Amino acid sequence: MTYDALRRLLFRLDAESAHELAVESIERLQQIPIALRAIERFCRPPAAARREVLGLPFASPIGIAAGFDKNALMMPFLTAIGFGFLEIGTVTLRPQPGNPRPRLFRYPKERALINRMGFNNDGALVVAERLKVWRATAERQPPLFVNVGKNRDVPLDAAAEAYAACWSKLEPFADAGVLNLSSPNTPSLRELQRPEHLSHILGTVSSGKPLFVKIAPDIDDVMLGEICDICAGAASGMICTNTTVDRMPGMAEPGGLSGRPLMARSTEVLARVRKRVGPRYPLIGVGGVFTVDDVRAKFDAGADLVQLYTGFIYEGPLAVARLARELTTSTRRR
Repeated sequence: MTYDALRRLLFRLDAESAHELAVESIERLQQIPIALRAIERFCRPPAAARREVLGLPFASPIGIAAGFDKNALMMPFLTAIGFGFLEIGTVTLRPQPGNPRPRLFRYPKERALINRMGFNNDGALVVAERLKVWRATAERQPPLFVNVGKNRDVPLDAAAEAYAACWSKLEPFADAGVLNLSSPNTPSLRELQRPEHLSHILGTVSSGKPLFVKIAPDIDDVMLGEICDICAGAASGMICTNTTVDRMPGMAEPGGLSGRPLMARSTEVLARVRKRVGPRYPLIGVGGVFTVDDVRAKFDAGADLVQLYTGFIYEGPLAVARLARELTTSTRRR
């Protein structure tokens, strides 16, 4: 069965039910080592795709963004299909159910999703135990980024301590951390990007591993400059960007918009950040990536690495290896 046919079947289900079915299927597949090895041989990124960022080796510069594997359940499969790095989460200190369903919506014509998941996850202790097992048993372990947030009931003035406590549980098993201060689906969370909060959080979260800050695309130039200056001095890198609260005509659901409509805005923010932080500061570009031209656009705007999520939903698992091959082929031709 082609992915186009499978996608048509999955899209008959509501978006979150389809995702849950995919997770269950992937978990079963991961129990068959010979199948994973066959997938890995077919999807292995070409050697020309390799790069190094912050001393970490990446078999491919293309990673899976946070939100797809919130609870660290699919890492062997995501590795096998060729992702050069993984970002799991968002994980909060305590488990929480997230916002009421329905909370994930497809817009196939626009190649977009809207989500208002609300940091639904199993909590730091449960996820940390899964990461511990993966570290002890997985044959291949690409760089692992762990995205952390605060529980919904934590007030803003206690957020720094909540991030620090959550990260302390997960840091031993991560190669890098990501502070999610930019989801639009936890009330007032984006306030944490303001300089006074951001400085306090970065000063409170102690880390012996690289620490990235994930920013929103809906930031004015003045505030973006302030965020960049703080991150350049206190964080290891930035991820540009999270979902947007802007809407295309006909999109009424509240939440964060991702996919093709986000590509131009997220890439513009990435370029502005690169100009502000200089040429050597690590940046990850995410938002609207579907094609190799999209990947190249992110790199041209200043990204060192690129992530996808919505493009992965629409294009399927073989898109990861295809993008890596097309990127190296097109690079050689340029």
